[in-house]
Amino acid sequence: MYSEINWLEAIGSSPIFIVLIGMSVVTLAAAAERIHYFSKRKDRANEALDRAMREIRRGDRAEARRICESCKHPIGAVACSIIDSEGLDDEKAEERMQVSLSQQRLLLENNLGILGTMAAVAPLIGLLGTVWGIMRAFRDMSATGSAAPSIVAAGVAEALTTTAAGLIIAVPALMLYNHFARKIHVMLTVAENNTRSLRLELERAPVRKSEGASAGRVFGEPTGDVVEEIAGNLETVPAD
Repeated sequence: MYSEINWLEAIGSSPIFIVLIGMSVVTLAAAAERIHYFSKRKDRANEALDRAMREIRRGDRAEARRICESCKHPIGAVACSIIDSEGLDDEKAEERMQVSLSQQRLLLENNLGILGTMAAVAPLIGLLGTVWGIMRAFRDMSATGSAAPSIVAAGVAEALTTTAAGLIIAVPALMLYNHFARKIHVMLTVAENNTRSLRLELERAPVRKSEGASAGRVFGEPTGDVVEEIAGNLETVPAD
C-alpha cells in the first residue's frame, strides 16, 4: 500500500509534510546532542566521593577539592561549593549548595525542552496535515465529478501519511524526554545526597596542622609559640 503512494509528490504538494521533515531533523539533532552530553557527564560519583572523604579524614582539604573538581558528574561542582563554604554558617552553606545544584540542573536540562515540545506538537502538526489532505481530496473529487472509492481512498491515504509522520517523530521524542528527565533526577539526587555526606565529614574531620599554622601566619594571627615568647618578654621587662 505504501509503495503506491507517491512520496515525492506528497512532500512537494503538502507544506505540512515539509514542516514535519524539519521537525524530525531538529528532534534528531537535539537527541544526539543530549546523548553526547550525558555520555561526557557520566562518571563514578561514589568512587569520587570515597576518595574525597579519605583525603578529608587526613586533613587535606585541597586534595579533596581537586578530586571533586576533576569529577565530571554533577557531584563534582556541588561538592566543590561545599568545600569552599567551610567556615560559613549552615544557612549560607546550604544556600551555596542549592545554587550549585540549580546551575547543574540548567546544564543538564539544556535542549531537553526541544524534545518535549516535539513530542507534544508533532502529532498535532500531523493531524493538521491530515485535515489539509482530506480537504484537498474532497476538492479533487468535486473537480472530477466522481465519488468513486478509488479516487477518495488515494487522497485520504496520502493525507494520513502526515499523521503517521507526526507519530513517528513524537513517540521517540517522548521516550527520550522521559529517559533524560529520569536521568537528571537521579544524577541530581545522587549529587545532593553525597554532598551532604561530604559536608558531615568536613564537620567531623580535623584540619591538617601545617595548614592551620600557615593560615595563621598569612593572616597575621599569632601562633602558640609566639604568644609564649611575648608573655616571657613581658615578665622580664623591669617595672618602673
